[in-house]
Amino acid sequence: MSLSITTSNSTSFTVTHARHLAAKVATDLKRLQRFYGGVTDTRIQDFETEVTELLKSGYLDTVTYGFKKNDNWIEPTLRYTAKDLGGFGNDDDPGKIKPGLNITGASFHSFLTYSSTWDKLSSSERSSVKENLPIKRETGTEPQVLNGYFSDDKTYSSGGVSLGRSTVRSF
Repeated sequence: MSLSITTSNSTSFTVTHARHLAAKVATDLKRLQRFYGGVTDTRIQDFETEVTELLKSGYLDTVTYGFKKNDNWIEPTLRYTAKDLGGFGNDDDPGKIKPGLNITGASFHSFLTYSSTWDKLSSSERSSVKENLPIKRETGTEPQVLNGYFSDDKTYSSGGVSLGRSTVRSF
């Protein structure tokens, strides 16, 4: 006799899941703040709210936070990429921000790109979403990495969605 068991797992992504992921981003930003300054507690809260709101609706593609010098990203800079896992994935602890990097002449910046779901919204729907976000973003060109590259180093996940974190590494 043989026995077969089939299980099914369904997870709905909720605002609680989005808050969990955004809190990990905020923790990374607090560590950047502690080591390098450049971003206030209020701004970190605003970034956390923005990530929560965009994630819960599926509108976030990537968001980058870090230091820019001569219009290029330098260490320490972090990029988060939203992905649908279709199941469960790793949920790493935030951290491992390198201390002691040279940011002389650099300033803190952020750059965000929207998902294909965002692209399907009408202009009035996009405007409505943007009005409710604490960060007022402008259109622009994403900076390149100066003398380095983005290296995947962490994955934060909850409710079937993940944020893959990449960190700028110098050559």
